[in-house]
Amino acid sequence: MKKYELIDHTADVCIKAYGKTISEAFENAAVGMFDIITDNSKIGIVGQYSIKLEAPDLEQLLVDWLSELLFLNSAKNLVFGSFKVAIDENHLSAQVFGEEYDTSKHKMGVEVKAVTYHMLEVKDTEPFYVKILFDI
Repeated sequence: MKKYELIDHTADVCIKAYGKTISEAFENAAVGMFDIITDNSKIGIVGQYSIKLEAPDLEQLLVDWLSELLFLNSAKNLVFGSFKVAIDENHLSAQVFGEEYDTSKHKMGVEVKAVTYHMLEVKDTEPFYVKILFDI
C-alpha cells in the first residue's frame, strides 16, 4: 500500500494519505508533509518528541496534528521522518522522531505555510485515508 499521493491543485499542495488504520493514515499524512518540506531528504532519528492533542472531531484533530508538526518545524527548525500515532476517539498521542534541519544534509523543498480546511477529508473506516491541503 502506498503511503500517500499528491493530488493536483492549481496553487497549493494537496495530499491523500492512506493507512491500514486511521492512526497510520495520520502518520502517512505527516510523512507526506515532511517530504514536501524537505524534498524527500533522509531524516535521521536523533531526537524524540511527544505530542498529545484533543479535538472535537477527527478533522480538527488532523489539522491540529499537522499544524503542531509545522510549528515545531518553523519555530524550532526541526524535521521529522518517523511517526508513531495512537488515536482513541478524539485524542491523539504521538511519538515523533527527527532532527534539526541541516542545509548540508536536507534538501530544501517547498515551504508549507499552513494546514488548511479546504478539501479536508477523513475516512475512518476501511479503506482508511485522510486528504489535506497545504498552503504554500
